[in-house]
Amino acid sequence: MLELLRTRVERIELGDEARIVDRVLTLDAPALEDAVRRAAPELARVRVHLAHPGDSIRLACVKDVIEPRRKNAGGRVGEGQVRVLEGTAVATCGRIVGFQEGIIDMSGPGAAYSPFSELALVALELDVADGTPPHRHEAALRAAGLAAADHVARIPGPEPEGVEHIAWAPAPSGLPRVAYLYLVLSQGLLHDTWIEGRNASEGLPRSVDPRLPLEGGIASGNCVSACDKNTTWHHQNNAVVRELLRLHGRELELVGCVLSNEPVRLAEKERSAREAVALIREMGAEGVVISKEGFGNPDADLMMLVRGLEHAGVRTVAISDEFAGRDGASQSLADTTPEADAVVSVGNANETLELPALERCIGPRSQLPRLAGVGAGSGSDGDDVPMEVEL
Repeated sequence: MLELLRTRVERIELGDEARIVDRVLTLDAPALEDAVRRAAPELARVRVHLAHPGDSIRLACVKDVIEPRRKNAGGRVGEGQVRVLEGTAVATCGRIVGFQEGIIDMSGPGAAYSPFSELALVALELDVADGTPPHRHEAALRAAGLAAADHVARIPGPEPEGVEHIAWAPAPSGLPRVAYLYLVLSQGLLHDTWIEGRNASEGLPRSVDPRLPLEGGIASGNCVSACDKNTTWHHQNNAVVRELLRLHGRELELVGCVLSNEPVRLAEKERSAREAVALIREMGAEGVVISKEGFGNPDADLMMLVRGLEHAGVRTVAISDEFAGRDGASQSLADTTPEADAVVSVGNANETLELPALERCIGPRSQLPRLAGVGAGSGSDGDDVPMEVEL
């Protein structure tokens, strides 16, 4: 049995003593900075900012967002207790190595398109020392965010406001047997996911306990376009996992979860798809839900899996966004197959928004023109001006 011990945070303040009282998290900024520097010695500067829902604040070049969660020592995956500070998260911002990191607006029209605008954020503005190689640059930012979230999760507070019990036991026979196929990026610098501390390019596909992401077993290392970028927070709060577990034993039997990657080379994609299909078949699944991250060549991974599973007699439902152009008239996916006849679209990533200037920017404002999907001339001089952006 996995237990999520939930403590609610509604506001964050800075002070000399770190604690949680009456849903207010008081943060000792120097202690947090020290924890971050120990985890990422490549950092030249660490600045701690706070952002709350409704603030006229824009976070620029967001690398990751992480909910403070900490599992008690010991116990297998799916067992033990995990302390969860809900209503808050750590967001890391830093100079861009690539060009596709996203933004978070805490108010205005952009806030409606980000779950993070509803959270009290500990925003870390991180500068890596000049000359740091790109892979070490990204590793430092990832380590800094994870260390900060772990530090916050350790801050003392009241007894949990609620305990959520998440079981995954055998279900009554006769229910539809459904599996979850969980695709993650594994394509090198800026396009990596980490499974229990190991790069997703190694050791996948494999079967895992579906509760693995809920206890923090999957961390983001990717910086693709914002709409295709599953942050660590998204893995910790995976909505597909939560819904399948909720329905388990009531409307379906969740027979398992297969984690699979999205390699770069075609031969590797074909091998990975074959092995993932074999694992799903071994589970005796009658149906499978597939989610992916990334766009372009990952569409080929998705379609290979749909085709292989349907030919094996396993019904598939795929979840994907679309890149249909700003007018919605272009081809939505880079690949397709006739067997993909049950696809849930979560929207057109090329749809545009007009974002107003906000009073304050956290992160390297001068890098905003390099964000993927930013309209020509938007913030080209680095000033805080209105922006046209794609989702």
